[in-house]
Amino acid sequence: MERFKEGFHITDDIYLGGGKMVLFSGPCAIESYEICARVAERLKEICETLDIQYIFKASFDKANRTSVNSYRGGGLEEGLNVLRKIKDQFDLPIVTDIHEPNQAGPVGDVAQALQIPAYLCRQTDLLIAAGKTGKTVKIKRGQFMAPEDMQYAVDKVKSTGNMKACLTERGASFGYHNLVVDMRSLPTMRQYAPTIFDVTHSVQQPGGQGGSSGGQREFAGYLARAAAATGVDGFFVETHPDPENAKSDGPNMIPLNNIKSFLEMLKVGFEYGNSY
Repeated sequence: MERFKEGFHITDDIYLGGGKMVLFSGPCAIESYEICARVAERLKEICETLDIQYIFKASFDKANRTSVNSYRGGGLEEGLNVLRKIKDQFDLPIVTDIHEPNQAGPVGDVAQALQIPAYLCRQTDLLIAAGKTGKTVKIKRGQFMAPEDMQYAVDKVKSTGNMKACLTERGASFGYHNLVVDMRSLPTMRQYAPTIFDVTHSVQQPGGQGGSSGGQREFAGYLARAAAATGVDGFFVETHPDPENAKSDGPNMIPLNNIKSFLEMLKVGFEYGNSY
């Protein structure tokens, strides 16, 4: 199965698809500037040490939470203010989710990459709006989508003249409240665009805690190593200083004090998976 050969620059200094690991990482939701800053500072330090290309991630709105009572974030204006501050203070590129076409422009003014949530990966207007920003469009594979069908999501972005589309694997629905990762999806999607493995959402249990999602972070390392050995262009990993008290996706996230050893393991696996 032939790999897609054309990578692209996310920023002048970060190239996706060229054989060097790219990490998209941060807390799930923007809970506060202080938490984002603590994570950004630590991850930047680690990634500089390990020679990993790093992009800070946090969501200003978690629009697909299980319950109406679940924490969603501060919203577009407040969230972009935090992300802009992180970008400027730590000199880091930003990736964040958009859920509606009218969010693409304002988010594109701050972020270097726009993430399309898995549930929205077929939304033509959303993909085209993201593509028109000229920024990288990171499309998560829907839990209901066949890997080979993600080529059409890539085509929608490229129809705008924007060639900077990448795909993200995060598991497929396997009964209720469970996901399973089919590692065949990675080389399949890698035919169409550079492909990222979402480590922490792949261990999510959607709606598994009765009104909120659960997760099994104890399996994150196993799936990450398998994906790395299969071959990917980068990883998406959510981390938090105190996952047990995080307001969104705590059961999936890697504790910040464990993230260095986790990334060291990923780097070794990445180099092996891209050596053949």
